[in-house]
Amino acid sequence: MAEDKGQLGGDPSPKERIWQVVSMIPPGKVASYGQVAALAGLPAHARYVGALMARLPPGTRLPWHRVVNAGLRVSARGDPDGEAEQRRRLEAEGVSLIGGRVAAGCRWEARPDLP
Repeated sequence: MAEDKGQLGGDPSPKERIWQVVSMIPPGKVASYGQVAALAGLPAHARYVGALMARLPPGTRLPWHRVVNAGLRVSARGDPDGEAEQRRRLEAEGVSLIGGRVAAGCRWEARPDLP
């Protein structure tokens, strides 16, 4: 996907829209990569969301750990400690992991027209 640059005072770039959606996921809830993409106006770009989350700088304040795969599971990352860190952060927020899967009640039920 071509990444456009947000313009000062203009529409946000696809990357910025994804960051906006991820920043709205409340503590104790998760969203899938595909759900984030759809809410950002980028349906069928779940992999782009995953790649963007993987490239976040260390120490980011964006709640990347609240984004999981379509099966409501923590996805393997390039960083061997990343998966354990994501699980730790989710559990600290009260997200239940049952057999490695996020409990259905922890899924964020945002709608595109009403985050």
